[in-house]
Amino acid sequence: MKAVAYTKAGTIERDDALVDVDIATPSPGPRDLLVAVEAISVNPVDTKIRKNVSPDAGAQKVLGWDAVGRVVEVGEAVTAFRSGDAVYYAGSLLRPGANSAFHLVDERLVAKKPASISNAEAAALPLTAITAWEMLFDRLDIRKPVAGAANAILIIGGAGGVGSITIQLVRALTDLTVIATASRPETQEWVSELGAHHVIDHSKPLAEQIAALGIGAPAFVFSTTETHRHLGEIISLIAPQGRFGLIDDPESLDITGFKRKAVSIHWELMFTRSIFETPDMDEQGKLLAEVAALIDAGKIRTTVTDVLRPINAENLRHAHAVIESGKARGKIVLEGF
Repeated sequence: MKAVAYTKAGTIERDDALVDVDIATPSPGPRDLLVAVEAISVNPVDTKIRKNVSPDAGAQKVLGWDAVGRVVEVGEAVTAFRSGDAVYYAGSLLRPGANSAFHLVDERLVAKKPASISNAEAAALPLTAITAWEMLFDRLDIRKPVAGAANAILIIGGAGGVGSITIQLVRALTDLTVIATASRPETQEWVSELGAHHVIDHSKPLAEQIAALGIGAPAFVFSTTETHRHLGEIISLIAPQGRFGLIDDPESLDITGFKRKAVSIHWELMFTRSIFETPDMDEQGKLLAEVAALIDAGKIRTTVTDVLRPINAENLRHAHAVIESGKARGKIVLEGF
């Protein structure tokens, strides 16, 4: 089958950074679905692994952790899906990725694709929606108020893939005031369109801008990027007993400044459930079904901003380069082999 892979970690400008290959089509295990992949999206995790993680000598590594496709075969223990189902999901870091014509995924991570949108539109959603949902409702517990705090959440990096869906989920499912950061006119317009009540500029001091809004100190802060740059400002602006979450990977993070305010810190990785096969691993499939229902009800929308065709090494190299530039808005999707 067709796939895109690499054999040596490194920078994206190399000709062999990502290459077109032919590999064997896998067979499903007991709880697996074999999916004919129709669309994928690209996430920062793809670029980080490609840059830093080499496969074993002589091996090829296939990336990709967002997919939409049609089930073509099911494992003997599968109960929730059958051949022909249109599905969407983000897979597991411990298995080959979805940048391939066929892909194996555990059924517990999968949901039926939203019926009202295209494959490309659906492919933009799984990884970022799971990340946002788990951070908002499992980690930060935003439905539980913080005494004395503004009923508000600050989302740092609001125009990125995770930020774009986070804004919408907060608006659709809570009454929190949404403050999102964006630094360019086009990204500021984007986050406003998605439902942010206030937009501030993360290239300028954040605490001063939050104070100028006149709403008080926000109960929650969700940092999707550049946490190390903004940490002092976050410590200053967050409410006492507030809750802070991050998803990026700063080389170091001195959290002692949060102690005086008794702020809790939450680090989200949406792959944790699949890596450890936690007893609640099926929560990812369930929440994706809820996201699909919100899409089909018109309460949230896809975050795709660019679609490249077909799925091949050249287009994936371009998508990786855009993400690494730090100027991506929404999600980049590739469609069709």
